[in-house]
Amino acid sequence: MEILCTRPKCSNPKNFFSDLDSISQVKTASQKYCATCGMPLILADRYIPEKLLGQGGFGAAFLARDRYSPKFRYCVVKQFKPSGNLSPQDLDLAQELFAREGVVLEELGNQHPQIPDLYAFFTPIVSCRNGQDNEQYFYLVQEYIDGQDLESELEQKGQFSETEVLQILQEVLKILDFIHQRNVIHRDIKPSNIMRDRNGKIYLLDFGAVKQIASGANSGKSTGIYSMGFAPPEQMAGKQVYPATDLYALAVTCISLLTGKPAEQLYDSYHNCWVWRNYAPVNEPLDEMLDKMLMSIPAQRYQSATEVLSLLNSTSSTSSTSPAPSTSVSQNPPTSSASSTIVASPVPSTPSKPPVRRNPPNFSLVEILGSAAFTGFEGALLAIFLTNLFAVSGVSLGILGASIAGLIYAQTRRIIEKIDLVIIAGISAAIVFFFPVLQGGLTIGIILVIAAMSGAGAIAITALFRLIYQILARLL
Repeated sequence: MEILCTRPKCSNPKNFFSDLDSISQVKTASQKYCATCGMPLILADRYIPEKLLGQGGFGAAFLARDRYSPKFRYCVVKQFKPSGNLSPQDLDLAQELFAREGVVLEELGNQHPQIPDLYAFFTPIVSCRNGQDNEQYFYLVQEYIDGQDLESELEQKGQFSETEVLQILQEVLKILDFIHQRNVIHRDIKPSNIMRDRNGKIYLLDFGAVKQIASGANSGKSTGIYSMGFAPPEQMAGKQVYPATDLYALAVTCISLLTGKPAEQLYDSYHNCWVWRNYAPVNEPLDEMLDKMLMSIPAQRYQSATEVLSLLNSTSSTSSTSPAPSTSVSQNPPTSSASSTIVASPVPSTPSKPPVRRNPPNFSLVEILGSAAFTGFEGALLAIFLTNLFAVSGVSLGILGASIAGLIYAQTRRIIEKIDLVIIAGISAAIVFFFPVLQGGLTIGIILVIAAMSGAGAIAITALFRLIYQILARLL
């Protein structure tokens, strides 16, 4: 049997034991130790780590087996062991959040079928590698959900349909309604923290950043722990968080799933608005609902998950009684207590509203810099061609300016993009190679070097102006 060592930075964490070939031997075995660093391997004398699920700056998560359960069940062991560059205050905060997750899972997991159960929480003290000092570790053991989180699902299948997002929205709202009524705010809703098991059941994970509030109280500040792109302004500013804080993050999750794009690519900081409809047009009821959930001021959003659920149900009822064609989708999770259906249908025939302004396509940083490199490269080649044909004159400068402007326009409208840029650049280089008259006495190598340097210069200039723009946007 293979057992993984959970000591961070162990040079050889895999340990093999030939005397643990059967479950009966595993259940009665004494403690085992890492052959490399001496770390105890069977955690709390019960949990056997078999596989690393993931790790980060605050620790790691392991797939483990519970040797004292009748069916040798799988579970997830989360280890808290932050990197050594944290200040004492940050270390205390991180440790508090980890312990809080255990408390919340113990209080909520056994009460709701879509929140993982807590199995154990323990803090062993073990010897350091030098054998002289001791160090303390923090472990949390929770229910293992056999499935896939929505972030991984998005990477695998691409953007979600409106019907799929409506199903997820309703299921997560039910969980949020449950925890909000118990004065708990999750504060880290995002696709990677929403899991779908093999039967289609939705779970909400990672309660390490929860905020517990006194009933009816309106005080207390955010700890500053959040996921960039999903957290609303009040949370990023370290201010008071509300149930509406979770609703904002859930709406960002929905538009990320609908568009298939990262959240940070969907926010226009210059105009202070979300730009996503061009990538994923949806029916008006969902469009308006997400808009309200995404309002920057908490008071302008829905104030509870109950309110959004009621609106979803009323919209479904109205649509289902409408004579217009509709598509009904029953709830997927077989163990869910809900038996209602979500109906996606065309907008009913009501007095028309002014059309929603569609924002221009948003470009990622890679696309912006790639376009700059392409424009610089092509501009240098065109300059060499035109000066050889017409010398330095008004004609050559005019054609050059018009050509560059046309290239920029075609890229901003996505007429040419991605692989098109590489193809056009290759064709241009081939033209130089096969038509010496355009080379003007220069070798093909020198021309390509000049074009490449021009592309690099365009990248540098674009990056500089973008930096200046971001600085001014934050200050003004």
